[in-house]
Amino acid sequence: MIARVPRASDAAAAGAGNLAAWPGQPFPLGATWDGIGTNFSVYSEVAEGVELGLFDAYGRETRLAMSEQTAFIHHIYVPGVGPGDEYGFRVRGPWAPAAGKRNNRSKLLLDPYGKAVRGAVRWGPSVYPYRFGDETRASTSDSARAMPKSVVANPYFDWGVDRRPSTPLHETVIYETHVKGLTQRHPSVPPNLRGTYAGLATPDVIEYLLGLGVTAVELLPVHQFVHDHRLVRDGLRNYWGYNSICYLAPHNEYSASGDRGSQVQEFKQMVRALHDAGIEVILDVVYNHTAEGNHLGPMLSFKGIDNEAYYRLADDPRYYVDYTGTGNTLNMRHPHVLQLMMDSLRYWVIDMHVDGFRFDLAATLARTLHDVDRLSAFFDVIQQDPIISQVKLIAEPWDVGEGGYQVGNFPPLWSEWNGRYRDTVRDYWRGRDQTIGELAQRLTGSSDLYEATGRRPSASINFITAHDGLTLRDLVSYEQKHNEANGEENRDGTDDNRSWNCGVEGDTDDADILECRKRQQRNFLATLMLSQGVPMLLAGDEIGRTQRGNNNAYCQDNEASWFDWEQADENLLAFTCELTSLRREHAVFRRRRWFQGRAIHGSEVSDIAWFRPDGTPMADDDWNAAFAKTLGVFLNGEALPDLDSRGRPVHSASFYMVFNAHAEPLRITLPEAAWGRRWRLRLDTARDRLYADNSDAPAFKAGDWIEALDRSLLLLRRLDGAS
Repeated sequence: MIARVPRASDAAAAGAGNLAAWPGQPFPLGATWDGIGTNFSVYSEVAEGVELGLFDAYGRETRLAMSEQTAFIHHIYVPGVGPGDEYGFRVRGPWAPAAGKRNNRSKLLLDPYGKAVRGAVRWGPSVYPYRFGDETRASTSDSARAMPKSVVANPYFDWGVDRRPSTPLHETVIYETHVKGLTQRHPSVPPNLRGTYAGLATPDVIEYLLGLGVTAVELLPVHQFVHDHRLVRDGLRNYWGYNSICYLAPHNEYSASGDRGSQVQEFKQMVRALHDAGIEVILDVVYNHTAEGNHLGPMLSFKGIDNEAYYRLADDPRYYVDYTGTGNTLNMRHPHVLQLMMDSLRYWVIDMHVDGFRFDLAATLARTLHDVDRLSAFFDVIQQDPIISQVKLIAEPWDVGEGGYQVGNFPPLWSEWNGRYRDTVRDYWRGRDQTIGELAQRLTGSSDLYEATGRRPSASINFITAHDGLTLRDLVSYEQKHNEANGEENRDGTDDNRSWNCGVEGDTDDADILECRKRQQRNFLATLMLSQGVPMLLAGDEIGRTQRGNNNAYCQDNEASWFDWEQADENLLAFTCELTSLRREHAVFRRRRWFQGRAIHGSEVSDIAWFRPDGTPMADDDWNAAFAKTLGVFLNGEALPDLDSRGRPVHSASFYMVFNAHAEPLRITLPEAAWGRRWRLRLDTARDRLYADNSDAPAFKAGDWIEALDRSLLLLRRLDGAS
């Protein structure tokens, strides 16, 4: 008979003397359960001593000295501690803020490598390391009761036959969404699962995603994050989650099964269900800063473990370098910080089976000293990593620091949120003057930004709207931000919306304005899905979701952000589904290689051609006319240089697109017969549905004219030639 090994909760209740402790191992970092006990390890070069705090069900703490140290890694093994047990660290060391040292033994600290977290921060003086009124003096109040706790997680999970969809980038359609926002009000999601990973994995939600035609969900941050003190004080919450504190832990509030480690299993079940449907999971990750803020911020983890190692300190080390606008910047120059980030990424790929990452404010990660260096250590280690280099890597290529706008400057393997695409397409459809050549570059994958670095059109993540800004419906309904509900007197959020309200700010009953807004939404969606590159759709845009003009709804964890499924625009949804289907069916809209502007593979005409409204090819002077609002584009499906996965030539129909951003209808003449003798209309954004292929839609011959209504996009399919 095998004797029962005491659990931590038993020992904590009976007294620390009953709890055995062994030296343990330095690796892996964090808390590792082996079926008998748990090994704990944490890095700190500045620490003079580290204690492990174990908590029972009543919140009583047992402290164990982590007396073993290997290369500044403090470690201990405790038999009987296992999944569900709560813990934290206390670090004894120098309190010298003027020198950048901020150790305070009275503060309980979350494990930087913790796999799960229980509870939330209870804001009050105890979670701050200094005495209120004198930031130079250390606080002596114990923070344990106000702190969330790290939780030992069970690493075992039956993945069954889970296989990554591994969708090629050029075939990818990204759906940027929020775990809670998508499911909180979904009528088919059981009430107890709404707002959770399990809710996102329900059959009706997955069926919706499949019908919409998306191949990947890009989830707003799911690393454990903190609701800021100011927001909680004002009755708000950090809805977006860009306030990370634990980079290996799924956020506990999105768990329907509790926060004693079961959130890890629930997240894995969600990934497995999405993979079964062929949908990839991409995580929006925030490795540029943490929730601990500036020198006046709380002490939750890194700040009390080794402040100088984890954070970029200013010339005066009392203060932090802030490239993010959040108070601090993680120190990517330090090897242990790099190790944490890489270990986190590998964990989410290997253990959690995610398919890629979108890096928030990625320019911050590339900074060395005060510059942005695209060959910095962070990108070098990713490039050589055999795990991370094989998944989808997407950069938000800017930050708030000087020289932080780095669109087009990331290295091979990386795709980027293309801010130039967003701005150009918004300006075009609202009628602002710009050269037609700028629009042409964005429609064809932005070779001016990405080709020189050896990348392909899939380097461009095209988007019109994202979580950060107006929704699509609001983009055509508001010209000014309306962020009063955020409690910052409408000062927050950008003023550069590049939006047009079609004549009236906000809600209206005017039928003409409402029709204009619907057409503009269709124009944006059609442009997005017919452009070369990878389209990213902001979740809810397909059903006309509104935030009432709030372009910075980061703190609106309420009906302002949650999807209102009962008010869904079913016509817009059907239109969007038809667009994604059209893109999926015709490879000419998702080319793997750049256009050459010449005949290829024996085709009689070039792979792409540009035309004026009179049907004649564009001349050099036409490209520089800022007042031009109309453009015709021929896409040759017979001149694709691509091969499929089995090495066979890829074929596609050929199409002619007409863009008309004029405020008046225009007669558009189709090109001469060399480009196509017969054409059939497939799309007119003046209608709320696409014409079915091979239907009785209007047909035209070479040289015919077709009317493009004001602010509309037309797409015609060539009837002669390859299909």
